[in-house]
Amino acid sequence: MGKTLEAPQPQQRLAFGVEYDGGAFHGWQIQAGVATVQGALERALSAVAAEPVRVVTAGRTDAGVHATGQVVHFDTLSRRSDYAWVRGTNTQAPRGLAVNWVRNVSRDFHARFSATGRAYRYIILNRAVRPTILAGRVTWFYRPLNVEAMQQAADYLIGRHDFSAYRASGCQSHQPVREVRKLGVSRAREWVLIDIEADGFLHHMVRNIAGVLCAIGSGEQAPGWAQEVLESCDRRSGGVTASADGLYLTRVDYPGQFNLPMSPPPCQYW
Repeated sequence: MGKTLEAPQPQQRLAFGVEYDGGAFHGWQIQAGVATVQGALERALSAVAAEPVRVVTAGRTDAGVHATGQVVHFDTLSRRSDYAWVRGTNTQAPRGLAVNWVRNVSRDFHARFSATGRAYRYIILNRAVRPTILAGRVTWFYRPLNVEAMQQAADYLIGRHDFSAYRASGCQSHQPVREVRKLGVSRAREWVLIDIEADGFLHHMVRNIAGVLCAIGSGEQAPGWAQEVLESCDRRSGGVTASADGLYLTRVDYPGQFNLPMSPPPCQYW
């Protein structure tokens, strides 16, 4: 009698929590001839899976933007323990890139489209002397910042609005309306933190908000200017785009049914 052929194993969908130093890469998306987060992560995962891996991310980050709470998913025929996936990927990944966790998720999970919200932290070193050890990992602003004025301005941006004036001129999103759920500005000695949560973000939206808030905090503009910029729906009225150095993707939110781990607390340097 002939041997009974075993049915091939179905693909499984895996979700990973990822963190990276954006200064080590030329952004998220694969580009020819330069190091990118996606390229480095896919090479590391492919080595562990022993098959080509292509990941889907919760959101692409620009060159210089960091992440402590990025989420990706991919489908694979490979079977590995959670420990093997995490330890093996981190062994293969270059410096500046690591995975924190892995979960086997249902086929209806999608790293981008299942997300219900995202959170960013913008870190400013507010002192007269520029950073050295933390250069590239925080933004430096040498003029004193008035956090109370910045928070007053930030309050105008909370809620559901047309954020055309706060997105990049080349932003490709079809519609500019987003709901900012939280926007807080705080100080811890020489550190100023901007924490923002929304249902989604436009290209350069957080950096443009940070630029406006810093202009207000330094006394260059009054708090009401943030609302004037918002209502103009014109990017040309919005001032300078803040540096990518201090920007961190800290969390991506998903419905509880997917049972993903909590993101680590937002990064801090004190």
